[in-house]
Amino acid sequence: QVQLVESGGGLVQAGGSLRLSCVASRSIFAINRMGWYRQAPGKQRELVAGVTSGGSTNYADSVKGRFTISRDNAKKTIYLQMNSLKPEDTAVYYCNADVTYLGGSLYIPGPSWGQGTQVTVSS
Repeated sequence: QVQLVESGGGLVQAGGSLRLSCVASRSIFAINRMGWYRQAPGKQRELVAGVTSGGSTNYADSVKGRFTISRDNAKKTIYLQMNSLKPEDTAVYYCNADVTYLGGSLYIPGPSWGQGTQVTVSS
């Protein structure tokens, strides 16, 4: 399994921005879809955004137009640029490899997770 390490979280005021990074322990060139998930206290982990090796992206409705996911295969890294942050974006954000798309809005995460990075948005 690939090891994943997230960074870039922190405390920010509503309306602010953060950029999360996730570095993999090996090449991600062959990994089709990677993604960012988040989990808020008392809630299930949810998919925030995904990006394929071809550059196709998908987003949760709640973050469309505010978040941008990207990947740099040469650096073994994916990013999540988060703008116009809201208090409801507060959560631990996790990187995931080998996300499987089953059709519709159904995505299944792969077995590799990072340790997570805390994002807190104050009002």
